[in-house]
Amino acid sequence: MIRPVLAEILLFAAPFVLYAVFLWATKAGVLDLQSWPLARVAWLAAVALVLVVGSFIYFAHFSGAPPGSAYIPAHMENGKFVPGAMKR
Repeated sequence: MIRPVLAEILLFAAPFVLYAVFLWATKAGVLDLQSWPLARVAWLAAVALVLVVGSFIYFAHFSGAPPGSAYIPAHMENGKFVPGAMKR
């Protein structure tokens, strides 16, 4: 569960990190409050939210089991463990 959450956190942080790298590359003060006006931070937050929502839509549409499949839970057959699986 940590990997999907970490992926979303990284997607949200990406615009802010890229802007900080831009500030560093242009020799502007990365830690200077003048370099982080409220309007720019709002735009970065909006872009970050679009990335996160876009990733939610992408993963919901292109990952997971195919439509109409059923989950067969893990069980024992003839004394052997059979892991759970998706069956059509």
